[in-house]
Amino acid sequence: MNEHQLPCRRNFLMRLLNYLLLPLLLFFFNAMPLYADMALLLHQPYSVFGYFAPTGHAAIYLSRVCTESPVKLRRCNDGEHGVVISRYKGISRYDWIAIPLIPFIYAVDYPEQVPDSIDRAGVNELRNTWRREYMLDILPDASNSSVPENSPIMKGNWTELVGAAYDRKIYGFIIETEESADDALIEILNSSANKRRFNMLFRNCADFAKDIINFYYPKSVRRNLIADGGITTPKQVSKSLFGFSRRNPDLRFFTFQIPQVRGDLARSTAVRGVFESIVMSKKYAIPLAIVSPWVAVGGLAAYLTEGRFNPEKHALTVLEPGDLLERFTEFYEYPPE
Repeated sequence: MNEHQLPCRRNFLMRLLNYLLLPLLLFFFNAMPLYADMALLLHQPYSVFGYFAPTGHAAIYLSRVCTESPVKLRRCNDGEHGVVISRYKGISRYDWIAIPLIPFIYAVDYPEQVPDSIDRAGVNELRNTWRREYMLDILPDASNSSVPENSPIMKGNWTELVGAAYDRKIYGFIIETEESADDALIEILNSSANKRRFNMLFRNCADFAKDIINFYYPKSVRRNLIADGGITTPKQVSKSLFGFSRRNPDLRFFTFQIPQVRGDLARSTAVRGVFESIVMSKKYAIPLAIVSPWVAVGGLAAYLTEGRFNPEKHALTVLEPGDLLERFTEFYEYPPE
């Protein structure tokens, strides 16, 4: 072999190694899922209440925690996909309710059962069917109706426990957690009195989410005195968690969004903080500017300095029903800006 043939032989071997090893390496690394441990689910506002108070809703997803009942938790078994736990006002007098992931989002048991398009009557039927099968003990039929909304003891937002994606778009912020903390949280929630504590200003859904996140990562989420007047809002919780992940780049972190299901349904709107809701809405900003312009200016300054955070900008990965379980139970380090 002459000296001119050696470089050719080396180039050939390098190309051969690339062809053989690169697919194997890609397969190896892609076959190593990183399991989602905890996720903040930020819901867009909707309906009349959302029009006047567009702060949305906050819930917590835990991948290793499942339900023994909607009000009792346990560790997940193989093949289970975690639970969404949240605080709503006046649901059978409980403070928190836990629902498996897929039913919480779509009111069905499996992703392939999610309709491509649906109307309000179809949503009501899906929700009521799931309630009757799995939640009849805590949400029984009313004596004069097949739906528990008319029963005095059942008044509350029970319909938001199942099929959340029919009402609104959902943003997710996933961060890794320790298994030992899951066990401790299960013990605390199961042993504590699960009695209604909801208060719009001091113990709302965002406070509940904040407390759970801070249980895993103390002091990671805080209220914002400037942008929200000290009221905990879902947007502020997501902003704090996002900032915490930036300050701790060694923690795996991923963001995503679950779109609102298509169909003949009213669409949800952008989630906002307290002062942002005032200064960015004509129904509030114009009267306030006329009656008290200095308050309006102060609210605008508070929003500009502390309240700007757009979840749509940071949650670019869209998860449809078909790939929800596959993608939602694994996540990757959030890429740097």
